[in-house]
Amino acid sequence: MSWHARLDLHYQRDEARQRSIARFSHSGPLRILQSLYPEGDAVCHNVLIHPPGGLVGGDTLDITVRAEGGSHGLITTPGASRFYRSEGELALQRTRVTLEAGARLEWLPLEAICYNACRAENRLCIEAAPGAELIGWDVAALGLPGADQPFERGSLLQHIEVPGVWLERGRIDAADARLMNGPLGLAGQRCLASLFFVAGSPIARARREAALELARGLCEASSLEASAGATSPHDEVIVLRVLAPVVEPAMQLLRQVWRAWRGELWQMNATPPRIWAM
Repeated sequence: MSWHARLDLHYQRDEARQRSIARFSHSGPLRILQSLYPEGDAVCHNVLIHPPGGLVGGDTLDITVRAEGGSHGLITTPGASRFYRSEGELALQRTRVTLEAGARLEWLPLEAICYNACRAENRLCIEAAPGAELIGWDVAALGLPGADQPFERGSLLQHIEVPGVWLERGRIDAADARLMNGPLGLAGQRCLASLFFVAGSPIARARREAALELARGLCEASSLEASAGATSPHDEVIVLRVLAPVVEPAMQLLRQVWRAWRGELWQMNATPPRIWAM
């Protein structure tokens, strides 16, 4: 039996209390936990949960997030997402984020693990009005190297899009030896990660350069220096890309840059979601 689950999450600003609040509706096994405010009322932290723990062939998760002006939401997950083995049907996760003018959002789910022989698609679309901004990341792990379960069959399609501004789309097929192991492909690495800052208006040059300098400095100090880099493919987007043998060093670098960007771009200290420490 396949699942089709849906979650609609809506952030608003309660002006009377100077607080960001979250409202949501859902169908199927997909929901958020109670809103938390570890850094005060301005930022609403939410944990998105999928009780089955993973997707099999035929499953679909549809997530929509909308943030009104003046609101600030942070979304994460309690653990990795999982795309399990499929006998032929596709497992699909679709996320659409819409930010109104003046909204801020942080999209920080933990990694997606692609099990051997999965058929997975993970799609993220971000629409930001002028004055809206987002910090987000996408992390994919191919197989379970630590458990001696390599990614030998199956495929993953990753799609990250800011319509009319930026599109990253790639299909990873385990049977493509040149892509999986070649020096111009993944070079034997089995974790690929991206951290991105998206704005609805052009980012001032000095602001972009400061963010790039911070990211590049942290990359140079990392064990992943040779396989990480930051760039600005459009004046509304800044991107850090990382390849790593396993998830942990990639996630460590992403969190370091997230903290640095939060301070530089938003003048905010980074308060990690409580669930990351559990």
